[in-house]
Amino acid sequence: MKENHKTIYKINPILKKTYNNKILSTLDHFAAFYKMSVYSYKEPILVSGVDGVGTKLRLAINFKRYEIIGKDCFAMCANDVLCHGAQPLFFLDYLACGKLDSNIAEKIIKGLATSCQKTHTCLIGGETAEMPGIYQEKDYDIAGFCVGIVEKKNIIYGKNSIKDGDILIGLPSSGVHSNGFSLIRKIFDTEYLLMKEFQKKPFYETLLIPTKIYHDTIHILLKEFLIHGLVHVTGGGIYENLLRILPNNLLAKVYKKKIPILPVFNYIQKKGILSDQEMWNTFNMGVGMIIIVSVKNKYSIFHRLRCLGEQPFIFGKIVKGEKKVFLK
Repeated sequence: MKENHKTIYKINPILKKTYNNKILSTLDHFAAFYKMSVYSYKEPILVSGVDGVGTKLRLAINFKRYEIIGKDCFAMCANDVLCHGAQPLFFLDYLACGKLDSNIAEKIIKGLATSCQKTHTCLIGGETAEMPGIYQEKDYDIAGFCVGIVEKKNIIYGKNSIKDGDILIGLPSSGVHSNGFSLIRKIFDTEYLLMKEFQKKPFYETLLIPTKIYHDTIHILLKEFLIHGLVHVTGGGIYENLLRILPNNLLAKVYKKKIPILPVFNYIQKKGILSDQEMWNTFNMGVGMIIIVSVKNKYSIFHRLRCLGEQPFIFGKIVKGEKKVFLK
């Protein structure tokens, strides 16, 4: 059996575990079919996002942690869609490689499917491309595409609803997530450095912790509170991502000392001899998702988050001023 046929044979049952009665297609079709159920929406809006894993791939491949690749790819896409209040419906992936290995492809897809199942998202299909000459034999690359749905009046824009006096609530990241790995690989450029012990385990294991998915927590909050803005902290850190949703007449004050910075970032900064500015403009620094709400909801939303098992922290506020993120 050819390797691509082996791959289809192996991943078909994995994908089917994520399906529901809205899926009308199989892997034999040239495209995927999803039956829309919009009867509960007055003005349904589709929200889509696409992303990849970046150079974190290199570490995952080198240490044969292929399931991480799928988990990170889904999380990066789903968290972006989540920022506008959308419920993910289905997900597609594009997997490229130098030479296809069905066992490796199966592990990557399993990582995707596991995350899809947790968020009730259908892994509806994708594409596997074998590209010798473009990729080395053992190299893999992946991109994902997520489509969600939200009622038009419930779309979270940020710019239309953030107000003077609002507070910034942070939800902790699980680690480095999927950004900043080009810099990390320059600092820890040998397997020896990546294997050195950090918190009683090889350092690479900490680096490869999957990106946290905030789906369940945020969707519970959306049912109970008025959320003014949501920010997925990815490449560019808090500064660049928070700036994207600020209105022109408001400034965000971020108090760095109120953020529980994860030890991994202190370790990276020390070993790389990096400035504070370079760290804060590259990494999430321990903040995976930012929730912007009215100060009057401060205690009730904080209590709810703790009941949901989160460890929230207030680390900033919105004030009048020229559009800017001020880290102090």
